[in-house]
Amino acid sequence: RSFARSLLRFLGFIFWGTAAALAFGGVFVILMYKNYRYLFQESFLSLPGWLAVAAALILLPTGVLAISISAKMSRYRQGALMYLLLVLLCLEISSVVLAQFYSVRMASELESTMGYLVYQYNGTHSQGPGSRAVDAVQRKLQCCGVQNYTDWLKATAASWRLPAEKTRVPESCCKEKYSHCRGDLGHLEQLFQEGCLKKMEDQLHFVMLYIFWCCTVLSVLELLAGFSNGILMRHQPFHDFRIL
Repeated sequence: RSFARSLLRFLGFIFWGTAAALAFGGVFVILMYKNYRYLFQESFLSLPGWLAVAAALILLPTGVLAISISAKMSRYRQGALMYLLLVLLCLEISSVVLAQFYSVRMASELESTMGYLVYQYNGTHSQGPGSRAVDAVQRKLQCCGVQNYTDWLKATAASWRLPAEKTRVPESCCKEKYSHCRGDLGHLEQLFQEGCLKKMEDQLHFVMLYIFWCCTVLSVLELLAGFSNGILMRHQPFHDFRIL
């Protein structure tokens, strides 16, 4: 019984710390979808992030209940803790499943989507959402093309609707320190040469793996908390079921 109380108190403090880590991962997923939503055909990509944020918010009162129960047992608090742990397990298992599903699915869709946008690109100063998305990705990730900068060799000046007669890359491929860069392939040192696809896949894989392991570890800790709380409940059983 004393070990269960000590473990529950320890887990209560751990829940506060892990809530911040889980919230960070959830916000990262949401911001990633917001920044690159034009590249993702699946509109529910941010769902694992929102589930992670919701779980992080619920972890705060869960930690408070765990610490208060370890200090002074109350059957109402014990029942409430069990309910919160059950809700958290549901949220985190859902996040784990969705993160694993989207990590596999989005990686296969990114290449075709980015390839299509590069083919349809019509100029750095275009107002089209596809062209703006390509420029935004290349500037933010400091990359050029899908696999590498040579992907732009397949695009002609006519298809871009640009005045230049020779093939060149968008200005968003230029490194920031070269303010006079206009995407001329004769000056490769001024351009980002690495492709955007690998960088986006690495970023997507990292954030989904982060969510996966955060939720998995938290689920194990919550099962320990439920086990500890169950031991304490055995020493102070409910006299009726009205609390349920």
